Amino acid sequence: MQSLHLIRRPRASGIGKAANIAIPVAIAALAAGAAYAGADTTFTPALTKFTDFLEGSGGKIITVLSLAGGLIGLASGRFSLSQVAVPVGVGIGVGTGVPIVTSVVTAVI
Repeated sequence: MQSLHLIRRPRASGIGKAANIAIPVAIAALAAGAAYAGADTTFTPALTKFTDFLEGSGGKIITVLSLAGGLIGLASGRFSLSQVAVPVGVGIGVGTGVPIVTSVVTAVI
């Protein structure tokens, strides 16, 4: 019976490893164009609608559904801290998270 012998490639030295990383990084840096934040208003209407939805009735609906899921889990006889903590976290995240994320994204750097 014949067996397959794989040929071992010599391992790259320290300089070879550095070149394997540095060359793609250098190519990416040279090929990258300038990015201007805040100059484009393409997605402003969609962002406004989504933000209004989450801060308004949509956020309340998401919070109530999360709370209902926690209450159903409690009614089934098993108790877990996550059944209380997740709805509270969702409510806080929807209520205060949207303005925080929006202000971070639209911040002037």
